[in-house]
Amino acid sequence: MQDTDLQSRLALWRVPGLGARLWAELLDRLGSPEAVLAAAPGELTRHGAPDRVAEAIHATTPAHAEPDLRWLEADPAHHVLRKGVDPAYPARLAELPDAPPLLFAKGDPGLLAWPGLAIVGSRNPSHNGRELARDFAQALATRGLGINSGLAQGIDAAAHQGALDAGGVTIAVMGTGPDRVYPARNRKLAHAIAAEGVLITELPVGVGVRRSHFPRRNRIISGLSLGTLVVEASLNSGSLITAYQALDQGRDVFAIPGSIHNPMARGCHRLIRDGARLVESVADILEELDLQQAQPAAADNATPDTIDTAPRTGPAEGPDPEYATLLEAMGHDPVALDTLVSRAGLTADAVSSMLLLLELQGRVQALPGGRYQRTGPEDV
Repeated sequence: MQDTDLQSRLALWRVPGLGARLWAELLDRLGSPEAVLAAAPGELTRHGAPDRVAEAIHATTPAHAEPDLRWLEADPAHHVLRKGVDPAYPARLAELPDAPPLLFAKGDPGLLAWPGLAIVGSRNPSHNGRELARDFAQALATRGLGINSGLAQGIDAAAHQGALDAGGVTIAVMGTGPDRVYPARNRKLAHAIAAEGVLITELPVGVGVRRSHFPRRNRIISGLSLGTLVVEASLNSGSLITAYQALDQGRDVFAIPGSIHNPMARGCHRLIRDGARLVESVADILEELDLQQAQPAAADNATPDTIDTAPRTGPAEGPDPEYATLLEAMGHDPVALDTLVSRAGLTADAVSSMLLLLELQGRVQALPGGRYQRTGPEDV
């Protein structure tokens, strides 16, 4: 049996120029999507619709929803969530005055209720920025936070991959219809997210890439999330739009500082000047979000309400001889990277990677002049 409410909503959402706010106003005044579609243009304009939108609505029929209905029926992993109707529609997003009336989802829509942090940044980050995004995402996902981002290349992709590597929750918000992947190079990543997490978009089937879609996508990324972390961003980066939208939505904003000589750090520095929380470790985020207790999200009986976000005691699932060797070689005084490489008998790449993870866990502190010092407990 055809769901006439859903079909009418899908058809109506395809009307050019009908945004989320006008949608909500028309449904509030006319009572249902079917009534909106049946209304005369004059009645629609009296309720706030511009003339061209009123004419477009009048020309729309339920048959316009056919592409979306075919997509929905093609795969049991495909879903359409109606704001105010479907329980799986995310409550945090529904709080926004411009929340999308419909969400197209591929994957597990139940994950949209999971407490998450948005991680965003440059599409062309430095190697260090990409590694930071992946490692922060992996560490936060291990502690039970979902990782939300926009499927773009660069920081977004690294954040999604970090969450997947941790076996955690990740949500990708797309700037295209649900049947398109942009950029194409992230198609494999998108398939992995659909299998382990969920892809969502407010845009109907068949809608391709347009510049104007990405600010719309960004408000969903921040609106889904408890807060937004910006890893690297230039002053012109679209990730700053996400951050300022998060501030407007009353959500926390975090930024990782960088070198004053790195143009990819200037956006983060501006955010910090404007009130974003300066982040040096995962603990800074967990403390600000007041997420310190309970059990790991990876546990079989874990739910969004019983998440352990307390830092683990070691850099891996159990004691790791290489980390023990590195910490022993470090001693308790500041030491240079080259000295650590020599003392520990490990490669420079291995030591750098291990130091980064130890920094994220608050066990090691980076000091001026390329030196490091222990700050955490004795055991690994």
